[in-house]
Amino acid sequence: MRTGMLVRRLRFLFLVLVLGAMCAVSAQAREIVDMAGRSVTIPDKNTKIFCASPPPLYLLYALDSSLAAGLNFAFTAQETTYLRPEFLNLPVLGGWFGQGQTPNLETVMAVKPDFILAWYWHQGAANDVIEKTAQTLGLPVVYVRLDTLEQYAQAFEFLGQILRREERGRTLARETRRMLAEVEPVVAAIPAEKRTSIYYAQGVDGLKTECDTSVHAELINLAGGKNIRSCQTRDAFGMEAVSVEEILNADPEVILVKEATFAQASRTSPIWNHVRAVRNDRVLLIPSSPFNWFDRPPSFMRILGLCWLANQLYPDRYPKDMVTETRNFYRLFLDVNLSEAQAREVLGQ
Repeated sequence: MRTGMLVRRLRFLFLVLVLGAMCAVSAQAREIVDMAGRSVTIPDKNTKIFCASPPPLYLLYALDSSLAAGLNFAFTAQETTYLRPEFLNLPVLGGWFGQGQTPNLETVMAVKPDFILAWYWHQGAANDVIEKTAQTLGLPVVYVRLDTLEQYAQAFEFLGQILRREERGRTLARETRRMLAEVEPVVAAIPAEKRTSIYYAQGVDGLKTECDTSVHAELINLAGGKNIRSCQTRDAFGMEAVSVEEILNADPEVILVKEATFAQASRTSPIWNHVRAVRNDRVLLIPSSPFNWFDRPPSFMRILGLCWLANQLYPDRYPKDMVTETRNFYRLFLDVNLSEAQAREVLGQ
């Protein structure tokens, strides 16, 4: 009799403990709708977030870098100049980006992230890989949409809401919309036939570029330029090969350059000196501190990059004081107080 009563009591106690644990888990979780329209259950309090690729990591950095669980890759010396030391000391977790990059799953699980923050690609294949891995790890996936520069304002607001950083998210979104709204009417007033022709040079030889339809070259269109490479991208990675002959035939007015080595080499090259942009000293090295202002990887720095490019292309139509604009942007988005000399150095002036 006593044994039976003891068993029943133990069973009752076990049931109470299980129900208590379930209630505790329920109380500590909440359901959200991410930017892909999916219902996702995430912990109520989030302290560590694994970002699947650099774009969402940089987005999180602007909102609250203390919530990042780790880095996708180690930063270069140039990139570290204006980034927080505690952020740079985070473990390198890897991620799904570039060509064939994958995360170190053991390292990811060791830091115990609350969820995975990922960029939602409409193609779907990358999303499937992330979701399958997330199921294996037992982690929810939250998607943000960063396909266009305009979506960054929405992404800041969304991330601010789900991470209980609403005011910060609204502030960044408001400034994003203000800066985009300033450029839009300037570009709209430029006739198509008067838009500056541009070649976007990538790689140390400058012979990789992006189609005019590519997300990697979005700023050219937004700033009122005309990309000389009119084509459909083969895949999300881009980096389309182009010949010197094609560039000579198009004879762009401006060359946007990602690699400093090519920017220097083009000015002394007897071949590249046949291009109008080189002859007229219109080879523009894209600012890249702390993240590239134009692309690779795309980030919120493109908001400032849009203003910079519009000012470079049409200084009379968009006579912006880029030193002041840069200092204000760094102060708000990066919590960095640049001196005037530092701002000029970042701008390459």
